[in-house]
Amino acid sequence: MHRVIYLVAFTLLFVACKEEEKETSWTFSETIGLKAINPIGLTSTDEGIWLSDGDRNRLVLVDGDGKVVSAVDSLDRPMHIASQDNKIYVPTYGNDQLLKIENGLAEQIAIADSLDAPAGIDIRGDELAIADFYNHRILYSDNGKDFISFGQQGKKDGQFYYPTDVQITDDEIWVADAYNNRVQIFDKSGNFKKIIGSDAKMNAATGIFVTETEVMVTDFESERVLVFDHDGNLKQELRQGVTKPTDVIIYMGDLYIANYRNGSMVVYKRG
Repeated sequence: MHRVIYLVAFTLLFVACKEEEKETSWTFSETIGLKAINPIGLTSTDEGIWLSDGDRNRLVLVDGDGKVVSAVDSLDRPMHIASQDNKIYVPTYGNDQLLKIENGLAEQIAIADSLDAPAGIDIRGDELAIADFYNHRILYSDNGKDFISFGQQGKKDGQFYYPTDVQITDDEIWVADAYNNRVQIFDKSGNFKKIIGSDAKMNAATGIFVTETEVMVTDFESERVLVFDHDGNLKQELRQGVTKPTDVIIYMGDLYIANYRNGSMVVYKRG
């Protein structure tokens, strides 16, 4: 009888482990070539996937074959972008501005602070966060108007060495601390909480995407995307098709990676 119970328990555990493995595994699907696009940032709206093409000072909407459907031109080096309610939020690295783009029209977002090469932005309800690259800091507002600033140049906990991307979650602010080769997590008062990825030997952590259970990080110089759980445990290393990745998102359940070097997107599916 004890043996039967043991076997049943082992079988249930084995099945649970298999289900967990299946849920957390990403498998290479395809590479989508992008003609005359060197993508930096990714976001999505009801129209599809938008990319920031900083080398050509524009945003582009592409179809499933990577062809440009529409574009917003005359932007000064757009970087890591975000979207909400079909509006696209754009930091323009070249002229230190923040833009909100709706129906192809750009409106400047005014803040009572001086930016120096904003590299990333995120929007969540009324909340707004900005990665201020050369000022080595994050600006955060819970109402889109009144901002706090946290961080300074350095390598200690809570300090930055060129932050490039930022994401707001329910209770936290996640930052791609690019040339400290790590991701830092803060509460919404700007207090440091923890670091992940510092032991993964990253070389330029340029883009992040945070889900309820995972964080994906583009490791630009090492040409890979790392998938961690929220405790910082490395779950997967994605290399197939990845060349100089700058950003990553999940769209329609699939993982999309922006390849800056060869102008492409790589698609991974749940395995």
